[in-house]
Amino acid sequence: MEHTDPTEHPRPLLRRPWTSLDGAWQFAADPDRTGTVGAVDFDRTVQVPYAPETPASGVHWQGPLNRAWYRRRLPGRAGDRRTVLHLGAVDRVCDVWVGGAHVASHEGGYTPFAVDVTDHLGDHGADLVVRADDDPLDLEAPRGKQDWRDEPHAIWYPRTTGIWRTAWLEQVAGRHIADVQWRGDPHTLRVDVRVELAGPVSGARLHLRLRAGDRLLADDAVRVDGAVVERAVQVGDGGIDDRWGLLWRPGPDPVLLDAELALVADDGEVLDEVASYTALRSVAVGDGRLLVNDRPAPLRLVLDQGYWPGTGATPPDVAALRRDLELTRALGFTGARKHQKTEDPRYLALADRMGLLVWAEMPSAYRPGPTASARLLREWAEVVVAHRGHPSVVAWVPLNESWGVQEAVVDGRQRGLVRAMAATADALDGTRPVSANDGWETLGGDVLGVHDYEQDPAVLGERYATADDLERVARGRRPDGYLADLDRAGVAGRAVVLSEFGGVALRDPADEGWGYADATSPEDLLARYRAQWAAVHGSSALAGACWTQLTDTYQEANGLLTMDREPKADLDALRRATLGES
Repeated sequence: MEHTDPTEHPRPLLRRPWTSLDGAWQFAADPDRTGTVGAVDFDRTVQVPYAPETPASGVHWQGPLNRAWYRRRLPGRAGDRRTVLHLGAVDRVCDVWVGGAHVASHEGGYTPFAVDVTDHLGDHGADLVVRADDDPLDLEAPRGKQDWRDEPHAIWYPRTTGIWRTAWLEQVAGRHIADVQWRGDPHTLRVDVRVELAGPVSGARLHLRLRAGDRLLADDAVRVDGAVVERAVQVGDGGIDDRWGLLWRPGPDPVLLDAELALVADDGEVLDEVASYTALRSVAVGDGRLLVNDRPAPLRLVLDQGYWPGTGATPPDVAALRRDLELTRALGFTGARKHQKTEDPRYLALADRMGLLVWAEMPSAYRPGPTASARLLREWAEVVVAHRGHPSVVAWVPLNESWGVQEAVVDGRQRGLVRAMAATADALDGTRPVSANDGWETLGGDVLGVHDYEQDPAVLGERYATADDLERVARGRRPDGYLADLDRAGVAGRAVVLSEFGGVALRDPADEGWGYADATSPEDLLARYRAQWAAVHGSSALAGACWTQLTDTYQEANGLLTMDREPKADLDALRRATLGES
C-alpha cells in the first residue's frame, strides 16, 4: 500500500489515504441557542480547524459563543466503498447531520470521534452540518485553561469553541480494520497486536508485516473468524544486538517498527490495508527513577501549554508542531509535559520519531461535583485510548493540583475520583506510571509530582537534596499548607519529580503579563535559570524536573521563548544550563 507520512496523517497509528476537510466552511454563531438544523442563517465563513475565537478562523468571535454551527458539502458515494467522517476534536458537545439526518452525537472537547455517513450521501453528495454547544459558565465541564469570563485572567486563556482539530474523510470497504492496539515487550522481543474489525468477518485472513527500517522482522498471517483478532509475533534473533538495537529509547536514535496490515478474503481480494507502527519499549518506576527499558531515563522536562498566536490551541500547521519539539530538544530538554490540553496526534508521532518523552494530561474541570466526575471519567478514558499507542507517551496525569477535586482532603467522593482516574489509566493501558494528582494532594500512583516555585536556589536545593528530604516533603505539608500526599504514605516506592518549578518571566514592565518571578534582562534570566537547574542537578534523589515553561502563553510571560517562539536568552547557554553544564 501507499505509505502515508505518519507525521502528516491525522491518525498516525492507523493510516489509509485520506481527504482533508479543513478550509472554508459556512458558519453561524448562535449565542442564544435558538437555531435549529433546518433554520440556521449561515452568514459568515470560518476557516476550519481554527476555533472561531481565534483570528486565524476569520471569525474572531468576542465574548460567550455558547453554540456554533458549521456547514459544508460532502462528495457523493464512492462506489461500493464506505465513507467515514472523522472529527479530530470539537469543543464540547457535538451533533452531526448529513443530508438532514442526525448521524452522531459526541461529548468531550479533547478527543476524536468518527461516523460512517455513507447511507446519507446519495450519488451527488449531501450537506454536512455540525453543531457545537459549549457553555463557558458550565464550570463542571472539562475545560483545561479555558476562561469562563469574557477576558482572560490569571492563568486562564481565551476559549476554544467548536471544531479545533482536523476534519477529514476516508473511504473504506464494508469489511475493514477499525482499530489497532500494540504492545511491544523489549524483554522477550515480542509484539502483541489486537485488531478490531468494523464487524464480524469470516472467510478471510489478516496479514501482518513488521519492519525496522528496510529489515523485515515478521511476515505473519492468521485466520479471521469474528470481529477481533489477537496475535503475538516474535521479532529479532534473540541475541544481544537485537536486544539493544531494536528498542525505542529516549534520545536521537529511537527505533520504530513500521507495520502493514491487510485483511484478505479467501479468494485473494484485498478488503482493507492500513499502515501503522509500534515500538519495543517498557516504562516503569524503580529505585526512585523513571525507567525506560529498565534503564533510568533523564527527566529534564518543560511545561508546554501548546498555544500559538493567531491560532490558539490549534497549531498553525504540522511544521509548527515540529518546530516546538525541535526547540524543546535544542533547549536541552528530554521531553515535555503537555499541560491542561491534549495535543494533536501528529505532535505525538513527531515525538515518537525524535525520541522525546511526553507526559499526557487530562484537562481539568474547574468546579467539583457529580457531573464533573462523570464527565472526567468518561473523557479521560477516551484520552487514554487515543494516546496509548504512542511510545513517546511515558506518563499519565489525570488531575493537576486538585483542580476539580478541591475538597478531596475532606470529601471521600473526590478522593475516589482521583483513585478512579488513576485506575482508568491502569485498566485501559497499564504500561505507564501515573501521577494521580500532580502537584499536591496526590493519592497513590507511581509518580509523586511536586510543584514548587521557590525562587531561592539554595532553599530549593536543600528541600530536595536527599532521599530523607524527599521523605519529609512527601509526608508533610508544603509551605502553602497543602499536603503533598493525602495518605501521608511517604515516597513509598514512587519516583519523586519536581514537576513544576521556575516560572521566571522576562517581559516589558509596561505589559500586563506575569510570572512567578521577574528577571530584569536576558542575562538575569539565564543566571536564574542556571542556578535553579543547578539546585535540581544537585539532588541525589529526585527522578527529574519540569521547568515552567516553554513559551509565553497570553498573559503568562514566564516562557523561555516568546509566544512567537523567539528565545529570550542565548539558546545554547540555556541548553547548557538545562544539562547542568557550565
